[in-house]
Amino acid sequence: MSETPVSNVRNFVILGHSGSGKTTLTDAVAFKLGLNDRLGLVANGSSISDTTEEEKNRKITIFANTFSASYKSGDQDYKLVFTDAPGFMDFYGQILSAVRAAEFAIITVDATSGVQVGTRRAWKACKDGGITSIAFVITGLDKENASFEKTLASLRQAFGSNCVPVTAPVNADAVVNILDADNLPEALAEIRDSLAESAAETDEALMEKYFAEGMLSPGEIRKGLLVGIAAGSVHPIYSTSPLKGVGLSEMLDSLCRLLPGPGGRVYKDVSEKEIPADPNGPFVAQVWRTSIDTFLGQLNYIRVISGTLTAGMTVQNNSNDTKETVASMLHVIGKKQIPVAKAGPGDIVALPKLKNTKTGNTLAAVGNGVKLPDIAFPPPVMYMAIAAKTQADEDKLSTAIHRLLDGDPTLHYEKQVETKQVILKGLGDVHIDVAVNLMKSQTNVSVELSVPKVPYRETVTALGDGHYRHKKQSGGRGQFGEVYLRVFPRREGETGEWFVDKTVGGSIPGNFIPAVLKGVNEGKLAGSVAGYPVQNINVEVYDGAYHDVDSSEIAFKIAGSRALREGMSKAKPVLLEPIMRLKITIPETFMGSISGDMPHKRGRVLGMEVEEEGTQVITAEAPLAELFKYAAELRSITGGQGSFTMDFDRYDIVPSNVAQKIIAEAAKNRNEESDE
Repeated sequence: MSETPVSNVRNFVILGHSGSGKTTLTDAVAFKLGLNDRLGLVANGSSISDTTEEEKNRKITIFANTFSASYKSGDQDYKLVFTDAPGFMDFYGQILSAVRAAEFAIITVDATSGVQVGTRRAWKACKDGGITSIAFVITGLDKENASFEKTLASLRQAFGSNCVPVTAPVNADAVVNILDADNLPEALAEIRDSLAESAAETDEALMEKYFAEGMLSPGEIRKGLLVGIAAGSVHPIYSTSPLKGVGLSEMLDSLCRLLPGPGGRVYKDVSEKEIPADPNGPFVAQVWRTSIDTFLGQLNYIRVISGTLTAGMTVQNNSNDTKETVASMLHVIGKKQIPVAKAGPGDIVALPKLKNTKTGNTLAAVGNGVKLPDIAFPPPVMYMAIAAKTQADEDKLSTAIHRLLDGDPTLHYEKQVETKQVILKGLGDVHIDVAVNLMKSQTNVSVELSVPKVPYRETVTALGDGHYRHKKQSGGRGQFGEVYLRVFPRREGETGEWFVDKTVGGSIPGNFIPAVLKGVNEGKLAGSVAGYPVQNINVEVYDGAYHDVDSSEIAFKIAGSRALREGMSKAKPVLLEPIMRLKITIPETFMGSISGDMPHKRGRVLGMEVEEEGTQVITAEAPLAELFKYAAELRSITGGQGSFTMDFDRYDIVPSNVAQKIIAEAAKNRNEESDE
């Protein structure tokens, strides 16, 4: 297999709506190619793709898995490299990574459900990720109520009339290649005409012949389809019943003949320079996935774009300017790990025991400074506070979290200064739950999850005067410092220093002003409303007093801090909360439900737009305090068909009725802490 010419390598990713038969198709293809000695099934946990306990228990694909095998089509030997990516949207990062590693995509569509929201997301992931050649595979044609005709119609309605069947069912147990068959039924003959028309549109000579003669030969149709598929203007459709093995040979033969090999997809570096798929060129690859293996530790999965990688070779990581030695290379197929001697363009291999390499990094031949663009992952939308269950867990928690993050770039964590909590952020509640279970299995760390505390802030809305005299005499040298200051709001976009010394006549000597500033900064850490950090204020120190002997830095620091607290209490202080900007993508049938739900979250809809037919995008804003469970709520409202992104926008004043509850809770917590 390693000697297969680059032109005969076919690297593709299998995408689709969760439950559309994506992994079932992967299992059927793997079985046909001899990668498994039996047909794996998602239902009984024997899938070659879903190998972790999490995947088996949940019966969903969580991690993108790649398979490599030889395949003979006609008199040609091919190498098939294919990746089964998750369909569940909490693992969208795995989808984006798998798209980066593939030459073309096939998107599964269930024959009883037609185009679903996950179908459209898979399409969008391909378009955004740089894949132009996209094929569709209709699955489950042996199911009750399955309809090839209705599924074809929904594909054309969603993605255009140039979605053309290349194979089609003739009955429940047989599929025919429309290009090669004779005496087609009338309905399939019409489809063949649409194939010819789509092929003719790619070439002027073919177009002229088609208009003149009204038909094209199978060879001419295939020639036109090759051009159209490579350009992304034609999308072939294949029909299968994976569990019965129906349509698999026809699909694979056609993929080998019509879909592009390495070089069909253009990879560019950060300077927009194209990287040719040349096995004899300088080595270039990108890490698209990182996993943790129980025995081997960290595994970095790379897609080779140019050149040839061999075991023992030293490469440079151009993302962090380090060098790595490739001790060995593996094809990971289910739970089997097969050593590989070399890998060329289009290949995907796993590299164990790299020291400084992670997802998104560019690996290249020593002396080759090429760097590929990073993979753009979506921001987190689900936040949970995590706390170790025991002291032993606490000691290992930081290591466990970083290990998680190394394997999943869509996970983020933050130690919040205001709330003193560790926050784990992900793409949904299932994503967070899986991460916590992985932490337990990988590093034996147990944690408890809770809804995070909101990182509130405080500010002022008016002018307030503050004064404090710090005087302490207890024998010997005393302490004395007196500060008068003003506190008032700092407007958005305002320039200049926020802390200004306006004392005159040496009321506070200049050498003590820095101590006053330290005190004010310390006072800003806990405001006068509920003890939250203070922001967006201006402070003017305008008077004070000192003592030749007893004044000191500590005295003026204390005076500055206490004067600030008094000044804030007189400047109409308010509580601020983080406001998030949301972009919610939903089927248009849920517009009313989502728009109506937003006011219940103290939010508001800012705008709506049509993303594509049947899909709406709502732009809204709402306080973070109301959004911690929105990922699960949106999935419940839309039946799993909605998605959203969430970004911090600004801090805004908390309404008084809500603020009273927050202030009371803060006071209660302070009393409990003082009692302890």
